[in-house]
Amino acid sequence: MGHREDLLEGAKRCLMEKGFLRTTARDIVKESGTNLASIGYHYGSKDALLVQAYVSLIEEVGESFDPAMGGKVTQPPGSLERFQEVWTNVIRGVPEARAIWLLSYELIAQGDRLPEVRKLLAEAQQEGRSGLVSLFSGIPEADLDPEAVDTEGRLYQTLLNGLMVQWLFDPDSATRADQLTEGLRRIIAGASTSTR
Repeated sequence: MGHREDLLEGAKRCLMEKGFLRTTARDIVKESGTNLASIGYHYGSKDALLVQAYVSLIEEVGESFDPAMGGKVTQPPGSLERFQEVWTNVIRGVPEARAIWLLSYELIAQGDRLPEVRKLLAEAQQEGRSGLVSLFSGIPEADLDPEAVDTEGRLYQTLLNGLMVQWLFDPDSATRADQLTEGLRRIIAGASTSTR
């Protein structure tokens, strides 16, 4: 690996151990075996590097949401069964990804104090929405309709954020995938009844 990759991997380890606010540039350099000048050269700033490391961690977690990982046969894209299958995978991964989700809420809580970080993360949300729509629909991200990303992606992102709050706060009372799916099923049934 080169310095750029070493910095990214070191920053990821620092984020998991110390969180965003407590990680210093010197921590990253020590963890990555690089030097301070490398941060500015490759990423522009420590905060930009940490945002990239955070996005990378989230992407790694997101890969575990895909029912097709490991070559498994999955439910048809766009179906309620696929909806439940994906949310089951999301929930199954909460214990091992707990530190990453907690990091997400640290960043949310500190957003006003870190305007540049907030800006970078807001830009990354679009990619997150696109990935979620692709996961549920089975359509490759490059082929997605921008309107679907802007609407369905926002819905999935909102559900994901709310679900994570529940599972981090109190796993015993948090919403399960089957409950989420049944709620959606009832909403669909109610909407089709009211339009007749």
